[in-house]
Amino acid sequence: MKRKTVMALLAGVALGAMVPMVVAPIAAQENTARNTYEYLDLFGDIFERVRVAYVEDVDEQKLIEAAINGMLASLDPHSAYLPPDNFQDMREQTKGEFGGLGIEVTMENGFVKVVSPIDDTPAANAGLESGDFITHINSESVLGLSLSDAVDKMRGPIGSEIIITISRAGTDEPFDVTIVRDIIKIRAVRTRIEGNVGVLRITTFNEQTYDNLELGIAEIKEKIGEDKIAGYIVDLRNNPGGLLSQAIAVSDAFLETGEIVSTRGRDLEEADRVNARPGDLTNGKPIVVLINEGSASASEIVAGALQDQRRAILLGAKTFGKGSVQTVMRLGDKGAMKLTTARYFTPSGRSIQSLGIEPDILVEERKIATSGDGENAGRVTRSEADLRGSLENVLSDDERKLLEEERSRHEATALLRQEDFQLAYALDLLAGLSIYNSTK
Repeated sequence: MKRKTVMALLAGVALGAMVPMVVAPIAAQENTARNTYEYLDLFGDIFERVRVAYVEDVDEQKLIEAAINGMLASLDPHSAYLPPDNFQDMREQTKGEFGGLGIEVTMENGFVKVVSPIDDTPAANAGLESGDFITHINSESVLGLSLSDAVDKMRGPIGSEIIITISRAGTDEPFDVTIVRDIIKIRAVRTRIEGNVGVLRITTFNEQTYDNLELGIAEIKEKIGEDKIAGYIVDLRNNPGGLLSQAIAVSDAFLETGEIVSTRGRDLEEADRVNARPGDLTNGKPIVVLINEGSASASEIVAGALQDQRRAILLGAKTFGKGSVQTVMRLGDKGAMKLTTARYFTPSGRSIQSLGIEPDILVEERKIATSGDGENAGRVTRSEADLRGSLENVLSDDERKLLEEERSRHEATALLRQEDFQLAYALDLLAGLSIYNSTK
């Protein structure tokens, strides 16, 4: 036998052992493709039979849209088809002005769940709360509706009424709420001053958020004086999220360096990591971030970044737990598709999907009783100064002024506890941090 023939036979034996490993994946791919085309043929066959044989005439476009919605809804609650009108509404919402009720919603167990009402909107004014389930819209059950269909039914002419039925934890029976639709004008960031603390209430993450935040911080510095500011409270409670780019910009506003967030999709090679750039708008002042179960998505990115980077103390309740990223894909003049394409991770590598972010200090919201059977109702206190013949403490004008300012601050915080216990707690915390830092 010639050398070349022997080598060929040996090569044939070696290759023969490898043939199944090469052919099998190709065969599997061909089988998968064939099955896919067979099911597409099945879809076409069913569509044609429905179109021709259904008891009533059908709207072919609505039939196809329903099939697309069903396919996307089977993936997760956030993937959806956006017809042209819905796509335009979404674009308007990210710009900060649109018509509707003013709630961020998702689907859970077939019902519409309120992620959070938006501040100063018809839904918030009507008393809707994070975690409420909408079971009926104008007496029509939402069971069987897609999220897009339910949202469509909640939209309507400005000034028109809508009755939604709410199921709420802690209530025995569902109840109806009547809401008047209105133009929703969202001011992304509201500011207020409590003593020497700047409060930044971020309601949503739209195209205006970072600019509003920068302006708000500048206004606080001007009113209090930068050297006198004890710290900032960033209020993310009931913030349903919004644009990822704005969540990154807001996080970057408080960080000098370090990672903000990373996103990972199916292809790990396309993982993206975003780091902070130098420049802290607050110049390193202490920060307390308020969160609750209505803080979702972009809010959780900010909270997670500031918590992991030890830049802020998180106070409140566990967040909503939406740790996925949606990409909006244009479909020409046929609207768009919102598809979940990645998960996001906090700087420490945490995925908060379905878990939420736990606060550093758990403080559930509650009201303080001030009358009736409340613990402190009508209580009379006495001090040394009330005793007859007690020694007088002579203070200078400056000392008396400082004492009066301190007493006024405590009285204001005490009143605030009746309205917003979590915010009052955050103010007390910042006061303690300010004292601690001043002794270093």
